[in-house]
Amino acid sequence: MRKALKQTWTLFGRSMRHILRSPDTIMTVSIQPILFMLLFVYVFGGAIKSSLPPSTNYVTYQLPGILIMTIASGITYSALRLFLDKQRGMLTRLNSMPVGRSSFLWGHILSSLISNAISLVMVIIMALIMGFQSNAGLLEWLVIIGILALLTLALTWVAIIPGLTAKTAEGSAALAYIVMFMPFISSSFVPMETMPTVVRAFAEHQPFTPIAETLRALLNGMPVGNNGWIALVWCFGILAVAWVLAMRVYKRRIS
Repeated sequence: MRKALKQTWTLFGRSMRHILRSPDTIMTVSIQPILFMLLFVYVFGGAIKSSLPPSTNYVTYQLPGILIMTIASGITYSALRLFLDKQRGMLTRLNSMPVGRSSFLWGHILSSLISNAISLVMVIIMALIMGFQSNAGLLEWLVIIGILALLTLALTWVAIIPGLTAKTAEGSAALAYIVMFMPFISSSFVPMETMPTVVRAFAEHQPFTPIAETLRALLNGMPVGNNGWIALVWCFGILAVAWVLAMRVYKRRIS
């Protein structure tokens, strides 16, 4: 176990060095959600606020969706880095060495958690500048961090699948862009009551709606209700399915 942890730590350090050598990656991951936040708050916010309670702070209302988009944007680069390692023969090289098979993947996953955490902090700082206010206490913030970390872990395992199977660099990022689009069809930015029936039905039964509702309730220091359990079920469900599929693909690649 100690040997496996040491190998994972070494490969994690390698992945982090690649990220630190190109800090523009983290900046790019953060800039896109920040631009969407500026767009929704200062362009669409005036129209959207008419469908919300008068005292609603729209910066706080839409922040959960922006945080989800930040994670989805971050896993795009996780999939790309994994694809590039595969193209450069890294899998073949490690397979010929006494290195634990899972250490390579966990190195990428841990670096994804750290890089996404940095991007999330940058987005929250920008939200504070724009007027974000929170009634969350220490416990609520710890739960928020836990949910965001769990979602990052789950979506990174999702990103591993196209990272290992894609034929081109563009293809490796395609699934992540689909994930990034899904928060728009949820309660992240507008109340679901304003949506057409079919769109509302999809929004009510997709994972990012309960996750956004849970984060929003925690940020406002309000009861989470059933959305908290539903959000956790979705996160753990995505994580379990993605892990099984990713490991199956990975074993085929290195066999």
